[in-house]
Amino acid sequence: MLVWAAFVTSLLGVAVAAPQVKLGKTTLIGRDITLLGLDFFGGIPFAEPPLGQLRLKPPVLKTHLNGSTFDASDFGKGCLQPGGDVTTFSEDCLTINVYRPRDTPANVKLPVLFWTYGGGFQAGQSSIYNGSAIVAQSVARGTPVIYVSFNYRLGPLGFPQGQESETRSALNLALKDQLAALEWVQANIGTFGGDKKKVTIFGQSAGAVMTAVLFLNSPIEKLARAAIFESGSAATPVELTAAQRQTDWQNFVAGVPSCASLATSRNTYDCLKKANSSDIRLGLLNGIAKADELFAFVPTIDGPRGLLPGLVSQSYARGRFARLPFIAGTNLDEGTIFTSTTGLTEDALRAKIIASLSPPLVSFAVLKNTANELLELYPDDPALGSPFNTGNETFGLPSGFKRESALMGDIGFVSQWRSWIQTASRAGVKTFGYLFTQPQPFRAPEEGVCHSCEVLYVFGAPRDRSASSLRLSSLMIDYWVSFATSLDPNDGRGNPRPNWPQYTPANKVLIQLNGDNTTVIPDDFRKEQIDYINSNPTVFHHRRALYARRNQY
Repeated sequence: MLVWAAFVTSLLGVAVAAPQVKLGKTTLIGRDITLLGLDFFGGIPFAEPPLGQLRLKPPVLKTHLNGSTFDASDFGKGCLQPGGDVTTFSEDCLTINVYRPRDTPANVKLPVLFWTYGGGFQAGQSSIYNGSAIVAQSVARGTPVIYVSFNYRLGPLGFPQGQESETRSALNLALKDQLAALEWVQANIGTFGGDKKKVTIFGQSAGAVMTAVLFLNSPIEKLARAAIFESGSAATPVELTAAQRQTDWQNFVAGVPSCASLATSRNTYDCLKKANSSDIRLGLLNGIAKADELFAFVPTIDGPRGLLPGLVSQSYARGRFARLPFIAGTNLDEGTIFTSTTGLTEDALRAKIIASLSPPLVSFAVLKNTANELLELYPDDPALGSPFNTGNETFGLPSGFKRESALMGDIGFVSQWRSWIQTASRAGVKTFGYLFTQPQPFRAPEEGVCHSCEVLYVFGAPRDRSASSLRLSSLMIDYWVSFATSLDPNDGRGNPRPNWPQYTPANKVLIQLNGDNTTVIPDDFRKEQIDYINSNPTVFHHRRALYARRNQY
C-alpha cells in the first residue's frame, strides 16, 4: 500500500491545468491527473472539525465551505491512530475526496462508487487508496463512474465505549461519520457530475462491516442504491454493549495525562473535551494497547433506535435490514494473519474458545460443549487447515496454526458472510457472492490467500505483476464497475469474462476470483462446520476476539 501511495503521489504530481468546481460560493481547485485523463479533488471537509465541544459527538454536516477558493489538490490528514503523531494524523480529519473523468460536466449524472477503508476500526485513511485505476478503466469500457472516499474517526474517538458513553448516547460515531459523508454526496456530487441516486457503497474489512451495520437500522436506502462487501459482515466484530467494554474506556482515559485521574469516575467527557490532541492521542494509544481484544473499539449495540439495535442475528430473523442489491465475498484464508503462532495445543485452543465466547447468554456447560464440538469439526489435521489446499505443509509452525486459522476465519468471516447472503437472498434481495483464491507469491506462505489480499486487485495495483494477477485485477474492476453502473456484474462491457450468476436459495453459487480459473463454483465448502456455527448465533455472536496479531488487519 505504501508503494502504491507513492505511485499515487507521483501521478498527482503530474499537473497541467488545475480543474475547478464551484461548491456553493467556493471554487475548489483540484489536481489534473494527466496520464489517466482524470480530475482529483481532495481534502474537502464534509463535517465540522470534531474538536473541543464537538469531540465525542456526532458529526456536524458541512455541505458548504467558507472563502472564495479552497485548495483541493491533495488528501486531508488521516484521523488519529497508532503510528505517526499529531503532525501526520489529526483530529481535524473528516474530509472527502473525488476522482472523476476529466472535465466531467455538472449534472451529467455518472454513477458513484463510495469507498470505506478497513483497518480494524483503529487504523486506515482514504489517502492510501487510489481510485484512479477504477475510474480510468470505467471510462475505457464506456461506463464512466466517479469514485469517492472519506476519512472516519478511529479507535475510542470513533467508537467510544463504557457506561458513560452509553448514557450520553455517544456511540458508533464513526458510523455516523460514514452517514454524514454519504449525506454530503447527496448534497454535492451533482456538482462534480455524479448521480446521487446511483451511489454504490463498497468497503473492505472494517469498511465492509460498517456498511453492513448501516443496512440494519439507518437511512441507507435514501443514501445509496447498492453495496459491495469485501471480507466483512455486520456480525464479524464482537457484539457487545458499550458498558461491557468499560475497562477499555478506562484505559483510554487513563492514558490522557490531563484526565487520567478521572478514568474510573464515569464522568470523563467534560475533561476529555478540554484536552489537547497530543494528550488524546496518548490515550488512544493506551486504550488500544491495553485492550484484551485485538479490536475493542468497534461498533457497539446501541439499542432499538440505534444503528446496531441488538444482535445482528435477531435483525436478520425479524427481516429488519435494507433490501439493496449487493455483492459480498471472502478470501480463501481469512483467519491466517490474525492467528497466533503460540498456544496452539488442543487444551489451549479449547480454553481460548470458551473464553472467547464470554460473556455468554448461555450456560458454561453449553460453552464447553460448543468448544468440544468445534474441535471435532476442525480436527488437528494440517491437510484440512488454513491456508487451505496446502496439504500437510505446516510452514515450520505447529500444526495447530492451520487448525486455528481455519476456525477463526470461519467464525469471524465466512460464516457471517454466508448467513448474510443467504438471509438476504431468501428475502428476495439481488445478491452475488465470490470467493477470492488468487495465489499471493509476495506474502509469507503461511498466510495463504489472506484477509485484505484482494484489495489491491480491486484498485488495479496487485503487487504480483504476472499475467494471471493483472488479468484478475482487470476482471475485478470490470465486475465492480458493471455492478455500480447496472446493478449486475455482467454488463458485457470491458474484458470478456465468465457470467457471474445471481446467488439465490435455489442456486447457491459463487464466482471464484482467480486469474487462471475464474469460474462458477457451488457454495458448499465446509458446509457442516459453518452450518454449526450459524445454528448457534446466541453463542457465537457474543464471542470475544481470539485473534492475536495486533499489527495486522
